[in-house]
Amino acid sequence: MSGLRGLLAEFAGADDVLAAARAARRAGYVALEVFSPYPVEGVAEALAFRSRLAWVTFIAGLLGGATIFLFQGWVHAIDWHLDIGGRRSFAAPAFIVPTFEITILSAALATVFAMFVKNGLPRLHHPLFAIPAFERASQDRFFLFIGADDPRFAESAARAFLESLAPLEVHDVPR
Repeated sequence: MSGLRGLLAEFAGADDVLAAARAARRAGYVALEVFSPYPVEGVAEALAFRSRLAWVTFIAGLLGGATIFLFQGWVHAIDWHLDIGGRRSFAAPAFIVPTFEITILSAALATVFAMFVKNGLPRLHHPLFAIPAFERASQDRFFLFIGADDPRFAESAARAFLESLAPLEVHDVPR
C-alpha cells in the first residue's frame, strides 16, 4: 500500500470544481470529496451523494414513540393500575403528549449521533490539514479529493486525470 491517502486538486472557482467532480464520476471514481468555502449547488448530485440520515431519524422516532407509548400503557394498565373514578385503565389520549415528546427527542438524538458517526467525529486531525494550501478551502479555493481507497485509484493515472482537468495544483495527501 502506498503512503498516500489520496490526491487533492485545487481549483479557483465553483464551476471548475463542479465540472471536475462530474468528470471524475464519469471516469468511474467513487471515493470523491469536494471542499469549498460555501455550498456549491449541484455538487451532491455530481458526487451521487445519497444520505440515509432521514431513514435513521424516522426509524429512531418511530421506535422511541412506540416504546414510550407501550411503556405508559403497561404502567397504567398492568403494573400500577389505579381504579380512580371509574376511568379506563388504558387511557390512550393521555399518552399523546409524552409520546410526541419522546418521539422528537429520540429522533433528534439518533440524528446527531448518526451524523457524528458518519462524519467520523470527533476527529482532531485530518491528513488534509498537512497541506498548506488547504487552509484556503474556507476562504476562496475549491478542492476535489480522490481517495486512495477508490477501486480505480492508481496514483499515476489519478494524477494524470486530475491534471487533465486544469487545476491550479495537484497535492499529495499523506496518510
